[in-house]
Amino acid sequence: QVQLVESGGGLVQAGGSLRLSCAASGRTFSIYAMGWFRLAPGKEREFVGGINRSGTSTYYADSVKGRFSISRENGKKMGYLQMNSLKPEDTAVYYCAAKAAVNIPTRAIEYEYWGQGTQVTVSS
Repeated sequence: QVQLVESGGGLVQAGGSLRLSCAASGRTFSIYAMGWFRLAPGKEREFVGGINRSGTSTYYADSVKGRFSISRENGKKMGYLQMNSLKPEDTAVYYCAAKAAVNIPTRAIEYEYWGQGTQVTVSS
């Protein structure tokens, strides 16, 4: 069982940066791949990127590649989403998710645990 809590969202101007954190509870955090998703009004939930359980591999959606970076610290049971060069179209509620897996799942349905989400608003 894993509980996830996101933090770090807020309002930022276009071109700015934000760092989201995902705090996990549970004793076996290191067996879980982590994914980040976002949900914008009127749109479907979108996979942003993910990181494997050891932190040695990441995968990003084309829409954020080169601007966003995902990392994790298993000893602290923390995951991070560093967002740079933010655009108004990045405005959404961002969620972290976890699944006990070797690879990095990219579909929301594959993830077992979800945080409550944190709002990111990028103004133009």
